[in-house]
Amino acid sequence: MRIANLAGRAVLLTGDGAVDVHKASGGVLGPDPQALFERWEEALPVLAALEGEAVPYADDDLRPPVPRPSQVFAIGVNYRDHAEEAELEAASSWPVTFTKFPSCLTGPVARVDLPEGWVDWEAELVVVIGRGGHRIAEDAAWEHVAGLTVGQDLSERIGQWSGPAPQQFSLGKSHPGFGPTGPAVVTLEEIPEPGDLRIGCTLNGETMQDGRTGNMILSVPELIAKLSAVTLLRSGDLIFTGTPAGIGATRTPPRLLAAGDELVTTIEHLGALRTTFA
Repeated sequence: MRIANLAGRAVLLTGDGAVDVHKASGGVLGPDPQALFERWEEALPVLAALEGEAVPYADDDLRPPVPRPSQVFAIGVNYRDHAEEAELEAASSWPVTFTKFPSCLTGPVARVDLPEGWVDWEAELVVVIGRGGHRIAEDAAWEHVAGLTVGQDLSERIGQWSGPAPQQFSLGKSHPGFGPTGPAVVTLEEIPEPGDLRIGCTLNGETMQDGRTGNMILSVPELIAKLSAVTLLRSGDLIFTGTPAGIGATRTPPRLLAAGDELVTTIEHLGALRTTFA
């Protein structure tokens, strides 16, 4: 299934269009996309059996598929090639963890107003938690995943790297529109190998990042196990899992986003985000 947010209503995307979840379920499931994930175990069997009329839709009307997560976890330095380009110590036994505040989330087709500073890109696989839990075993972690989606961790580097103690990752990565996600949450049965997907982005048609999620240092199951060892994961939470090499700030000279740029972020089997800047 491909679960999406069409102008604020929960839909399933098919090859023929969008099926309205509330209407097709006869009111058993509500129209709110967030509620599907918060009631995931109850909603899943209804969604799996859903049949309804698919109607055409415009990509521009798609919103964040998980619009109001209670928690957004973001993982840093989780690809060795990115650690090398940034001259940082790679994650090893414990994930480098921060947050993107949920107010930064936007949809798969978005126009973002650039703040002052150096704004950079980071293509990321985003995990959507279905069944929450505390102290989830690594070998059971995929059972807690509702699905996967495409994410872009936009980052204002001057703000991110400022401060005495020692940096402001969360604030630097949470300006309005700095969390493009979508176009849909794709459930695992539609993904041949969810642990190894091609991921990348282009800027004005030029390839900036091209990697594979299988090259993460800490895999999706490891991240879920380690995060839940400390804190309670809730249904509908998001985990941005880190970015491969190819960001703009480490290039010589640095290449940062500017007004008029178009950034396209893709992950195979999941889809693409198109973000423009003003």
